[in-house]
Amino acid sequence: MPANLPRSAGLLLHPTSLPGPNGIGELGAEAIKFLDVLAECGFSIWQMLPLGPTGYGDSPYQVFSAFAGNPLLISVEPEPVDVARLPVHSVDFARVISHKRRLLNRLVAGTPRDEAYEAFVAQESAWLPDFALFMALKEMYNGKSWHEWPAPLARRDPDALSVARTRLAHAIESRQVEQFLFFTQYRALRTAAAARGIRLMGDVPIYVAHDSADVWSNAQQFLLRDDGTPRVQAGVPPDYFSETGQLWGNPIYDWDAMQADGYAWWIRRMRAAFDNFDLVRVDHFRGFAGYWEVPGDETTAINGVWQTGPGNALFKAIHDALGPLPIIAENLGVITPDVEALREQWGYPGMCILQFAFSPGAQSADTRPHYFPRHSVVYTGTHDNNTVMGWWQSAAETDSTQSAEAIAAERAFAARYLNATDRDMPWAMIRAAMASVCDTAIVPLQDMLAQGSESRMNTPGRDAGNWGYRFTWDQITPAIVQQMRALVETYERSSDVL
Repeated sequence: MPANLPRSAGLLLHPTSLPGPNGIGELGAEAIKFLDVLAECGFSIWQMLPLGPTGYGDSPYQVFSAFAGNPLLISVEPEPVDVARLPVHSVDFARVISHKRRLLNRLVAGTPRDEAYEAFVAQESAWLPDFALFMALKEMYNGKSWHEWPAPLARRDPDALSVARTRLAHAIESRQVEQFLFFTQYRALRTAAAARGIRLMGDVPIYVAHDSADVWSNAQQFLLRDDGTPRVQAGVPPDYFSETGQLWGNPIYDWDAMQADGYAWWIRRMRAAFDNFDLVRVDHFRGFAGYWEVPGDETTAINGVWQTGPGNALFKAIHDALGPLPIIAENLGVITPDVEALREQWGYPGMCILQFAFSPGAQSADTRPHYFPRHSVVYTGTHDNNTVMGWWQSAAETDSTQSAEAIAAERAFAARYLNATDRDMPWAMIRAAMASVCDTAIVPLQDMLAQGSESRMNTPGRDAGNWGYRFTWDQITPAIVQQMRALVETYERSSDVL
């Protein structure tokens, strides 16, 4: 069982949100500079969203591979003419993709296929060849989902795959070189973080995208129809974020098939995660105890049913293979006793969200800040929440389940509890996080900068317009850094005072 985490603090920011010349954050010099800012603030954790290659909607939670890195994050030399046309305060993914694809092609062409590259290809042989072939085929078939490819390729007929590997050899190698470049830069970033006493926290979503190398190359591990489409799909029932629930569209695992081979795919996935991160947040942890299963043809998540997840058997297999792991369990939403029992059995800290702590209905023993469990991670908000300032200023909010009276009562109680005015609400919330008994406190950068709803990273249920947030260096002033460090040190979350 993992030991309790040391008392510490960290910042939540996805690398795409970093400043930089190519219209999107990268893993090079700007990321190193961000590590220096984290150290100056006293933070010892940098939490990121999943780093995989994004597909539809540009979501890091819908990626083409659970093992690969996003080539858009590779640091490349800019072209001044193009850079002048790219926005600074947000990511215009359509323009960035075309811009970076041209620069990446040039970088790949000039990268030697030396011993380091060959060693990388050999080391990542469990997933890299399938991923590179998958991406080459997607390009050949104009981005179509794998189940729409010719049947011999969709069903992975060995002869068809052999022909494709020969025909697409150059494209396959290019994709492998991109992954070599990504992980070379990422591992250099991790080394730089360790030198500054900063741990990197990753994010492992419970589900993978249907249109992914993971599902295409492991179809027998998922509940699919004969044509490759999902028989059932993942989501969550109506909740705080949506009165119709959230329909994610991910295929659901064939847990019986996974159990039959000792959960080998999950062991590989978790091993890869901890090869890249010091800590890992497992998204939608409650789905391992029980998950919401929606028929494959539904268009909302309303008509789903609860099914029993793999539970203890999965985590025992992971533990037996990899030993105790510093996992943070995302236990938000409809949480039942079996979910908490599973989390507590393995000693995984859960999450406490301050934006959820002040509603009139928040009466459970661990919902109010003064009842937060010590062995947990407190957040002012997550990537799915509004910013604190946006939450405070928005009387409507996206939660249509609350009445105007309930919203007013929530705001009044929060102001009284935190002794905060409108202007200082973000910092009052940060102070509450730092002062809490929770072992770990995480703050989204947007809250440290007191930014409003326009800086929100994601609005659940919205198909487009998410994930584009970026900051600029001038927004992180010396006064903000000093104020943040003072709180980190006052509440003994800095490694310097432990």
